[in-house]
Amino acid sequence: MEYHNPVLLKETVEGLNIQPNGVYVDVTFGGGGHSKEILERLGEDGKLLAFDQDKDALKNDIDDPRFTLINQNFRFLKRYLRFYGHTKVDGILGDFGVSSHQFDVPERGFSTRFEADLDMRMNQDSPLSAYQVVNDYDEKMLRNVLREYGELKAAAGMARLIVEGRAKEAIKSSEQLKVVLGRFLPKHKENKILAQVFQAIRIEVNQELEVLKEFLLQTPEVLKTGGRLSLISYHSLEDRLVKRFMRNGLFEGEPEKDVFGRVEVPFKLVGKFIIPSEEEIRKNSRARSAKLRIAEKV
Repeated sequence: MEYHNPVLLKETVEGLNIQPNGVYVDVTFGGGGHSKEILERLGEDGKLLAFDQDKDALKNDIDDPRFTLINQNFRFLKRYLRFYGHTKVDGILGDFGVSSHQFDVPERGFSTRFEADLDMRMNQDSPLSAYQVVNDYDEKMLRNVLREYGELKAAAGMARLIVEGRAKEAIKSSEQLKVVLGRFLPKHKENKILAQVFQAIRIEVNQELEVLKEFLLQTPEVLKTGGRLSLISYHSLEDRLVKRFMRNGLFEGEPEKDVFGRVEVPFKLVGKFIIPSEEEIRKNSRARSAKLRIAEKV
């Protein structure tokens, strides 16, 4: 399986401040690039556990006694760490969004570049696919998905067109969806708008923002004091959740102050966010929108 080079490889792994005999977690294994880099820096008593719900990723399993690959969604972080005998770990790495491999396999339906069935499931056993979202959601639900997850100004009109289009025949493929939405896809903006539409449907299919919230809420309990979070986001909806949680342990609002006016937060930020160099973006266009944030458990 062809997997591209991981984004911000050195920066993300260095952000973990690896202790040779520590226990680390890579919650987005994919092609295994970040995991291999972590293993390079671990001693013989170190441990690395990795999560990936996509069966394709299992083909990249690493033959190393220090390594365990868990074929599960990282929303179950705490449960599976406990199962493997770890209540506390030294660092957690996450590289969110869709892997280059998932984008590049046409039949998975993630990319606007290919004619493909509407699928977009990261877990191929999941009952909800893009087909169900497009053909079964009512107009109001479709509008909310397109507006909230795709940040599309024309969400209401698009939802109406989808409902009208599927009344004539089921919308089964990415090409059919493009034709139905044609009125909202001017040539000079077609790719950008389609990318937002696909992003919205994909986030809904995979519950990406709910999964991210569930995961983040477990991290203060799972990390040791001084343990690190090193997380890459690719769009503003993800990054906003990561940034707010790292800053004050909440997704909305501000933390409460005690009687002395002090605020207790689970993390302290480590440096400013990091973006890829122009050279890395030139080699890997997927890196363009990446934003790395690092925090330490206090």
